[in-house]
Amino acid sequence: MTDFENIYNQYFKDVYRFVLSLSRDTTVAEEVTQETFFKALSSIHQFKGHCKINVWLCQIAKNTYFSYSEKQKRFVAHDTTEAASENRIEESLLDKEEAFRIHKALHGLEEPYKEVFTLRVFGELSFSQISQIFEKTESWSRVTFHRAKRKVQDLLKED
Repeated sequence: MTDFENIYNQYFKDVYRFVLSLSRDTTVAEEVTQETFFKALSSIHQFKGHCKINVWLCQIAKNTYFSYSEKQKRFVAHDTTEAASENRIEESLLDKEEAFRIHKALHGLEEPYKEVFTLRVFGELSFSQISQIFEKTESWSRVTFHRAKRKVQDLLKED
C-alpha cells in the first residue's frame, strides 16, 4: 500500500464527516470528499507539514465544498414535487421548522462564530481540531464556540 492509500484510509471518515457537517447531504459529502482526496493527491508535493495532514485535508475539503456550492447555486432547479405521505410531511415540517430557526439564527452570526459553531455542532469536531483549522489556540476555539452558542440562543429567544 502506498503512503497516500494509508492517508486515504486513515482520514477518509474524518473528511467525510467534516464535509457532511457543511453540506448536510450524504451524496454531496461523498462527492466532495472524493474530489478532496483527488486534489490532495494532485498537490501532495505542496504539503509542507506546517499543520497536521487532517487539517490540510479539511482545508481542501472546505474550499472544494464552497466551490461546489457556488456552482450548484447557478444550476439549481427547484423540484416542487413531494413524494412523502401527508403524515411524513407534517413530521418533517416540525423538524424542518426548528432546524430552519437554528440555521436562520446561524445565518445572522458573523464570522468566525458561524463557522466555529457549525464545525463544533454539525461537524462534531473537537476544540483542538477547530483550533488547528483556524490556526489559533484551543482556548480561542472554546471561547469562540461558547460566544457563538450564546449568540444563537439569544437570537432564538428573539425569534
